[in-house]
Amino acid sequence: MPGELKVIQHPGSGGSDACTYMWACAICDENETCQKDKEGHSRWLVAKRMERVEYKVLVMSNKGGVGKSTVTTNLAVSLALKGWHVGICDMDIHGPNIPKMIGAEGQKLKISTGGGIIPHQAYNLKVASMSFLLQNSDDPIIWRDAYKYEFINQLLGGVEWQDLNFLLVDLPPGTGNESVTTIDLIGNVSGCVIVTTPQEVALLDSRKSVSFAKDSQIPIIGIVENMSGLDCPHCGHHIEVFKKGGGEASAHDMGVPFLGRIPLDPDVVTQCDAGEPFAMFNSDTPTAEAFHDIANKVEQFCKKSGSLLRVAPRHR
Repeated sequence: MPGELKVIQHPGSGGSDACTYMWACAICDENETCQKDKEGHSRWLVAKRMERVEYKVLVMSNKGGVGKSTVTTNLAVSLALKGWHVGICDMDIHGPNIPKMIGAEGQKLKISTGGGIIPHQAYNLKVASMSFLLQNSDDPIIWRDAYKYEFINQLLGGVEWQDLNFLLVDLPPGTGNESVTTIDLIGNVSGCVIVTTPQEVALLDSRKSVSFAKDSQIPIIGIVENMSGLDCPHCGHHIEVFKKGGGEASAHDMGVPFLGRIPLDPDVVTQCDAGEPFAMFNSDTPTAEAFHDIANKVEQFCKKSGSLLRVAPRHR
């Protein structure tokens, strides 16, 4: 096994049957021959990591292409700008785009002397993604659910998240196995943000996300209407490309909070592609203000369940 670590046994482990290492089975040298309770160890390890995270926030959508990863990245940056310790767990196994948005595409994560995975750090964020674990970021993920389970464990429990105020988990689109497994492993989820666009197809899917969260007993922080109107960069005329107001109407109909609208801003696309989170470098723009305002609402929602005392912020 890599590294040296003091023996730590998880509750109810039955003594010698317990795994005593603080890393995930997927990166263990003894994985092929080990006869121990791997699922029990994985759950214990995730619990140990999550103990040091104040608030776990899921960012989800039932439809792809609504800008969920863009929203996740910029909300995380907005929270970090306020001085909180923030991490992003990119759980979108088939389309891990977060590294591209923070300028870390092609980077690989390293293993610490304790055997855990060291998250990538950029823009005062700690980030872990499936993209960091692939030999080639262009390779498709063609896995059955059992194999995905190991890597979901690895991203949550194998990564040394350390002390965080907020961990934002960018879930894949839909309400399938990855989302169910993630929620099951985290256990105590602080809340979820549901991202949609104004078009009716996306709104229908966002309602499914609301129902999924309610059925999973996940507190709903609210709905974000992304790509909500475009101000023409040439004439300034406002264009409702995907309509407007549907996210708010959907939130009202489903009885959940509406967090706000984020404009369809070409500069967001340009900067995300350049690996520079928009909210970090354009704080004086209406689009960045929208991200900051939604981040404030996420923070306020989380504060209702307890004060942020475990980890002192760097500045206020």
